[in-house]
Amino acid sequence: MKNNKLILLLLILVPLAIWFLMQNDEGTLKEAESGFAISDTSAVSKIFIADMNTNSVLLERTSNGWLLNGKSKTNSKLIDMLLGTMQQIKVKSPVPIAARNNVVKRLSSIGIKVEIYQISYRINLFDKYKFFPYEKLAKVYYVGDVTPDNLGTYMLMEDATDPYVMHIPRFRGFLSPRYSPMPDDWISHQVFNQSLTDIASVSIEFLKEPEESFKVDIIDSYGNYKLLKLRDKREISRFDTLKLLNFLTSFSDLRYESRLNNIVSPVFIDSVINSSPLFVITLVDDKNDTTKVNGFVKKALSEEVKKQAYFEFVPDDSDRFHALINKGDDFVLMQYYVFDKVLYPLSYYTDSN
Repeated sequence: MKNNKLILLLLILVPLAIWFLMQNDEGTLKEAESGFAISDTSAVSKIFIADMNTNSVLLERTSNGWLLNGKSKTNSKLIDMLLGTMQQIKVKSPVPIAARNNVVKRLSSIGIKVEIYQISYRINLFDKYKFFPYEKLAKVYYVGDVTPDNLGTYMLMEDATDPYVMHIPRFRGFLSPRYSPMPDDWISHQVFNQSLTDIASVSIEFLKEPEESFKVDIIDSYGNYKLLKLRDKREISRFDTLKLLNFLTSFSDLRYESRLNNIVSPVFIDSVINSSPLFVITLVDDKNDTTKVNGFVKKALSEEVKKQAYFEFVPDDSDRFHALINKGDDFVLMQYYVFDKVLYPLSYYTDSN
């Protein structure tokens, strides 16, 4: 009697087990094609993004923050947005069969390739004891354009057959701009990011007013500074300490408005940087690294146009100026509103003022 019950139980359980395994295999296959999300973005070590032309970026996590192409600081807000997108992204719907071929064809022509690398461990016990870390390629997929209703983005996992419409719940819009392959979209706009304790010296040279040029050496962290007149290297003994402190602390976060290297012509850039600068800011930090900014007048009109009588007295731009950072990697547009606080002349800090 017991044997009959056991046989009957097996006849019921074995088909159920086979059905469950078949369903699980099907679910695994779907996950392989639609699993775009990264659950643990803190393990992401590197992101490579490229379009079908020659544009590409490599974003790498380092001990000093995320770097672009191994050298440039990145915009931390945009990096956080990208990682958030990778974590929150979900399938909105499969692409309808009728539209599948057209979507795949378009992805193959305009799709943006995304490679995501993560740090993994060869031995991982209960996600607590981890040994022998290594970097692995976690996901590769292609990001396409927007759906007709502007509420989804077409994506296709590498080697998959079916594309999907992806979205972020409660976000109305499309996601492709967050996967930009253009380096200029990722570069940090921060020019100076030094706290008071990070600064060794700062000099401001005014080319048209050399008597107002000066240099500040930080002697120690107790508020002892040496103020020098650049023209003759003469030390100024009497100055407003509070004003000088405000000047030095203003270098904690100074940013430019936009990078112009790939927007204006090389001829225009050469014409500007070969002209006499308005001022030169040179900051040396405690690691002996130097940041140098040459500021130039931003012309409201070209010289050719200004030669016309009607435009002869049109003033130059009073809100913005051009600038060259360091050795010329960045030709940028800056705002006086942002930088005016560090562009006071020497007389502003002396007692005679």
